[in-house]
Amino acid sequence: GPGIYVSTIPVTELLVGHPTVPSGFYIAVTCFCRDGDCEGAWTDYFDCARDYGALRQRLSAHPVLRRAAAYAPGLRLLRQDGWEALCTFILSQNNNIARIRGLVDRLCRLCGTPLGDDMSAFPSASSLAPLCEADLAPVRMGFRAKYVLDAARRVASGDIDLGALHRLPLEEARETLRRIHGVGPKVADCALLYGFGRVECYPRDVWIKRADSLFPGGFPPEFADVAGLAQQYLFHYCRTCPGAFSPDMR
Repeated sequence: GPGIYVSTIPVTELLVGHPTVPSGFYIAVTCFCRDGDCEGAWTDYFDCARDYGALRQRLSAHPVLRRAAAYAPGLRLLRQDGWEALCTFILSQNNNIARIRGLVDRLCRLCGTPLGDDMSAFPSASSLAPLCEADLAPVRMGFRAKYVLDAARRVASGDIDLGALHRLPLEEARETLRRIHGVGPKVADCALLYGFGRVECYPRDVWIKRADSLFPGGFPPEFADVAGLAQQYLFHYCRTCPGAFSPDMR
């Protein structure tokens, strides 16, 4: 139902609800573990090892970032599976959230391993690599099908080593992903930020481009090493706070 989300990772399934509570930061978790490793799996997924309080304190040195971080102090970056992040951001091109959800759901149902309870896992690169565009027609991903298949074939063949993207120099990691047909600067940065922990990436979508007006001299270089985390606060702030672009708030 509304406010209920189901997520799967290799060792467990998680049902996350967001009850209406005064603080607005409370989540209820029901976890069905397969091997008892709930704590380790979800501690990593929710980036619990990072001190977000210290991050917000550091960002507060800049007035715009201070307001953005204070606007949604409970926000955090999920550490998603790298292949899934890459594939879903390829699907996100020229798309809206509702349609992206539909594409991912149909892709999982068509090609993923059934998990029970009417759920299927996200398909691996190796399971997609042998397919052709006609095989993916029921998903209705259009021009994106050839991009997904090129990514799957490159990953499955070892031409692109996703495991290396965590440690490669940033520009080399970007160029590695941009070898995939259809992956440009924005998709590469989104995949690296969400799927490979490269928090120095600063993906520029329409809202972040609008946020440029809040930084006449450009994004503050002293936050370059955590630019992707700052971007999360900025995106939510600029998209949902009515006064974000008020001249009095700059």
